[in-house]
Amino acid sequence: MSKILLAEDDPNLGDILKEYLELKGKFQVTLCTDGEEALRAFNREQFDLCILDVMMPKKDGFTLGKDIRKVNDTIPLIFATAKGMMEDKSIAFGLGGDDYITKPFRVEELLLRINALLKRSVNKEPIEPEETVNTFEIGEYFFDYMSQVIKRKGEQQKLSTKEAELLRMLCLKKNDVLTREEALLKIWHDDNYFNGRSMDVFLSKLRKYLKEDPSVEIVNVHGKGYKLLIS
Repeated sequence: MSKILLAEDDPNLGDILKEYLELKGKFQVTLCTDGEEALRAFNREQFDLCILDVMMPKKDGFTLGKDIRKVNDTIPLIFATAKGMMEDKSIAFGLGGDDYITKPFRVEELLLRINALLKRSVNKEPIEPEETVNTFEIGEYFFDYMSQVIKRKGEQQKLSTKEAELLRMLCLKKNDVLTREEALLKIWHDDNYFNGRSMDVFLSKLRKYLKEDPSVEIVNVHGKGYKLLIS
């Protein structure tokens, strides 16, 4: 039986969703009415999926989602909100959310989305865990994450810890977008303005280290993040 964390501050809606998901979905549902209570429950128990209301007291759903992602970056997250603004959807997916549903919604639709996410997470083909991928070929460069060194034609450049972590994330997303929020939360654990400026400095340094190979480029993707391109 899959376990679901449901964070919803409306007690009536929370009770309805909990009852329906337990009856129709055959899930075990833990209902919390504010973000702090939900985070305590998440740290105390093992869940298979989280449904997070965005507008909650004490800790809003987006902040709760950030905190959950610091602990577990693979558990499926569904954000639920009364807002339908595009910027809210961008925030939700930028935080690593897997789905977004706007209130009012039909509980049947929510159940379909839950089942789809759980099925996707169970049926993922086994791949080499990211934690074990520590060496990368970047054009003419060889990057060893563990030793924090970039090598090219007998020369090498020692990286700082954050430079190495950032380059590794770019390598793992090679030719794909690494979102700004994902990098900040993973490395700096907070996506505030000052950390963002700090990351810009590290990106400039990485571009300088890789500039000798014209086939390698770190580009900005407007409004999204960055992409390591290797032609």
